[in-house]
Amino acid sequence: MLLEGIETLLVLAEAKTMSKTGSLLYISQSAVSKRINHLEKRLGKKLIEPHGKYVRLTNEALVLINNIGPTFNELRGQIYEQSLMDENTVSIKIDCSETLISGYFSRLLSSEIQSDPQIIISTNHTPRIIEHVKSGQATMGLCAGFLPAHTGLLTFHLFDEQFYVLSSKPLNTLPEYLITTDLSNSANSYQSTILEKLNVKPLMQLDSYTAAAHLALQGAAPALIPLSIIHTLSIDKSKVHSFSELNPLIRPVNVCVRQNSYNLSRVKSLVKKLCSVPYNSDLFNH
Repeated sequence: MLLEGIETLLVLAEAKTMSKTGSLLYISQSAVSKRINHLEKRLGKKLIEPHGKYVRLTNEALVLINNIGPTFNELRGQIYEQSLMDENTVSIKIDCSETLISGYFSRLLSSEIQSDPQIIISTNHTPRIIEHVKSGQATMGLCAGFLPAHTGLLTFHLFDEQFYVLSSKPLNTLPEYLITTDLSNSANSYQSTILEKLNVKPLMQLDSYTAAAHLALQGAAPALIPLSIIHTLSIDKSKVHSFSELNPLIRPVNVCVRQNSYNLSRVKSLVKKLCSVPYNSDLFNH
């Protein structure tokens, strides 16, 4: 029961609501509430408090998550590895950045799924992908952006993706304001320092590059967009602007996997195929 409560608290920290937490854990909303209540009683601490239609974690809950979360995820990963008995029947769960599937890997992954029905795809942001791979909830991760310094995972660097400015109007100089992705995301936070040095201010920070691109194309404001989105949306080259100042603003693309998972021949073969996908940095000959 104690482990169930900790797992529920970790999911609740991401989901923000009891109902969404229940959906992710495949339990009822009342079961979520009971697990959290039981954990609070066992620990003698208040862990959550209502915040409108959401749930807010107390400081005690945040401390608990910071202290126990990494260890709990590693424990789940160890348990997952014990289940890798017959590799031919094990599902290969790939947690991916949505933009990477759209821009580079949809053809390869579609082909692999057709030949191996045990391959399952999910999409997430990079910090969540790393967490899922470490805990065994995903077999491998296809990540965009900078990774934490010490993940404990095997990491294969594929390429560095370039950024461009998307604008509905002609641009001769780098704009003072840009629509960006969510810079509080740890995989994207490096962009803040680079933009600050260039005196470029984030006008708004969105959770989706696709949404940022559509706003830019409709004239809301220029947006900072990775090459994968430009290819995916088939954006006309007249709307895409390259500035040498943005050259340091690359986005590393990596595959990450647990060592024991990589020892499986099916997993190793798929990782090698992902590593062999060519990166075409030419804007309009992808």
